[in-house]
Amino acid sequence: MRSFLELVEDCDSFPYSYPNAAAYRDIVSPLYHLKVASYDHTLGYVPKFVAEAFESFSAWNLNHDAQTLTLISGSNENERSAVVAQTCQELRNQDKFTVLRGWRNELYPVYGPGGVLLFNIERAASALLGVVSYGIHMTAYIRSSSGLLLWVPRRALSKQTYGGMLDNTVAGGISTGEEPFETLIREAQEEASLPEALVRQKAKACGTITYFHIRDERAGGETGLLQPEVQYVYDLELEEGVQPSPSDNEVETFHLWDLAKVQHALHDGQFKPNCALVLLDFLIRHGILDAKNEKDYIQIIARIHRRLEFPTI
Repeated sequence: MRSFLELVEDCDSFPYSYPNAAAYRDIVSPLYHLKVASYDHTLGYVPKFVAEAFESFSAWNLNHDAQTLTLISGSNENERSAVVAQTCQELRNQDKFTVLRGWRNELYPVYGPGGVLLFNIERAASALLGVVSYGIHMTAYIRSSSGLLLWVPRRALSKQTYGGMLDNTVAGGISTGEEPFETLIREAQEEASLPEALVRQKAKACGTITYFHIRDERAGGETGLLQPEVQYVYDLELEEGVQPSPSDNEVETFHLWDLAKVQHALHDGQFKPNCALVLLDFLIRHGILDAKNEKDYIQIIARIHRRLEFPTI
C-alpha cells in the first residue's frame, strides 16, 4: 500500500534541486534545453535521444556543447507552428517515435515569457519536447447521510495511456485557443454525458495543481519523456439521481464510491498518477485530509503546487 506522499512522488517524479541535489544533477545534466531563436528562456527539457532526431532538420539547431535544441526558423507564432507541424509529421512518417502513433490532431500551445504564444504542437508530440501542457480535471460528487460519495470512472482498457486505471470524473487537455472552462464543458459532455447547462451552472473552479512528471511504461510510448503540467481543478456537486455515464470509448464505466473506498483505491495505486493528485487536493480542500490525520500534509500540499521551471501563462 502506498502512502499519499508516495502517490505524489509517483506523479511529481522529477527531482528537486533541494534537498536532492545529486539526483537532480543526474537527471538534468544529460538533458537538452528547448529554445526558440530570439528567446533566451528554456521552454522544456529534451532527452538526448529525442534531440538527436531533430538534427537532420534545417529549421532546428542542435548544439551538443551547450546542450540546446533551438527552433531557428519562423519569426512569429504562425510560422513557427507550421515548421513544428512539418517536423512532427515527418517524424511520424518515419515512425521515429512510438508516442507519435497516438496522433490526436489536437494542438497544444507553447508559451514563452510573459505568456507569449510561441508556437503550437501536436498533442502527441508535446512530451517529446518536454513543454508545459495544460488540462482540466473535475470531481463530481453527491452528499449523502453517510458523507460524500464520488463518481469515479475506470479508463477503457483500449486506451493507449494508463488503460484500465481509475480516473477523475472528467478530465482532458486544453487545446490551443480554448479557455479552461470551455474545455470542461466539452469534456463533460464527451466523457460523462453531463449536460452543458448543468455544468455551467454548478461546476466550481477550485484553483490548479502543478507537477513535473517523468513518463514511464504506463503512459505508452517512449519512457523518460518529461511532462510538466498545469491542471485546472473543478468540483461538481450533483443531486441524487443525476449520474455521469460513458459517452465515448475512453471510459469503461462509472462507480459511485464512498470516501473510504476512494482512499483505499488511492493507497492501492489504482488511480492514474495525476488523477491521484487531483483527489488528494479534493480531500484537502474538503477537510477530509488534514495535519491531524496525515503526517506528510505540508509536503503533499507543496508538491501538488509545484513551481515549474519553464514559462507558463
